[in-house]
Amino acid sequence: MIQALLLTANLLLADDAAMASCPLHAQHMAEAAANANAGDAHADGNHAAEVDHRHDSFGMAHDAAHHRFTATDDGGTIELRANDAADAKTIAAIQKHLQSIRGEFAKNDFSKPQFVHGRMPDGVDTMQRLHASIMYHYEPLPDGGRVHLMTKNAEAIEAIHAFLKFQAVEHRAGDTAAQ
Repeated sequence: MIQALLLTANLLLADDAAMASCPLHAQHMAEAAANANAGDAHADGNHAAEVDHRHDSFGMAHDAAHHRFTATDDGGTIELRANDAADAKTIAAIQKHLQSIRGEFAKNDFSKPQFVHGRMPDGVDTMQRLHASIMYHYEPLPDGGRVHLMTKNAEAIEAIHAFLKFQAVEHRAGDTAAQ
C-alpha cells in the first residue's frame, strides 16, 4: 500500500516526458491500478467474500456450514454447524477447527481470526490482556461444535461480547443477543 502511495506521489510530480522514458512505466501503472482495486474490494463489499475464502482454508467450505455467535452472562459461545447433518467431512473439519481455536485462544493466540478477517477483531486486545481470567471449553455437537468463552471478570465479558459481535457481523451470522 505504501509503495502504491509513493508511486502515485512520484507520478503526480513527474512530467509526461519523464514518465514515458521510464522503462517500467507500464508495469508501475498496472501495479498502482491493481493496488487501488484491492483497496476498493474491501470498501465495496467484497470483504465478505475475502472472509469466506480465508475461512475455507480451514478445510470446510463456508457455504457448507453456518456460524452462530451468542453472548451470555458469563461470556459467550462460538458455534459452527454443518448445513447437512450427514456431511461427515464438513463435521470433522468443523470439530478439528473449533478444537484448534479453543487451544489457541487458551494460549492467548488470536492469529486465526486476524487472518480470516484481515485485522484483529474487536475485543481481542482486552481478551489478551485479561487472558488469565477467561476459560475456553470445546463441546462437540452431532453436526459441528461449540466453543464456550467464560469468565467472571466484567471487563472481559464486555470484550468477549465485542469479539462475538464483530464475528457475527463479519460472518453475516445475525445478532449476539444474550441467552
